[in-house]
Amino acid sequence: MESKSILSDGVLVSNYISGNEKSLEILIIRHKQRIFSFILSKVLDKEIAEDIFQDTFIKVINTLKRGAYNEEGKFLPWVMRIAHNLIIDHFRRNKRIPIFNNTEEFDIFTVISDEVLNVEKQLIKSQILDDVRGLILELPEDQKEVLIMRMYKDMSFKEIAENTGVSINTALGRMRYALINLRKLIEKHNIILVS
Repeated sequence: MESKSILSDGVLVSNYISGNEKSLEILIIRHKQRIFSFILSKVLDKEIAEDIFQDTFIKVINTLKRGAYNEEGKFLPWVMRIAHNLIIDHFRRNKRIPIFNNTEEFDIFTVISDEVLNVEKQLIKSQILDDVRGLILELPEDQKEVLIMRMYKDMSFKEIAENTGVSINTALGRMRYALINLRKLIEKHNIILVS
């Protein structure tokens, strides 16, 4: 009989689905370090990482028990995707809703993707701007104008107000609605701002 230590992930998954509980334990032990390290590198908190690790395997077990697993021979990438999605869910649940004051101490990133920038610290902001550039064109003209002046031309709200012939409050209001609408467009188009 083949030694358990060299059974492939696929065989272990099949054995677990067939009722061999020990097979899942072997899979968890085999991949724990890699999966846990991945989660910890994103959330930077050991307790949160442990919670997400547990949730990942609860989801794995539920999926396997439902017979919904169909990732033939690709167990680890599948588990990593589950972990990645749970990490993003964690940041979405915990993100602060930004307060929109009449100041210039905010930018598009605080509204769109706090959790994304936290999850993928290495992602460069300009790449995110490129991802959403096309969506900006779908905004109403007045909102698009303010957003482009603020994001791409780095103009102050005072300058934007003077250039568009409106009050600073109106310019701020248009920016606020532009960001809200842009966030909706990102969700509608299922754009995931991670690499």
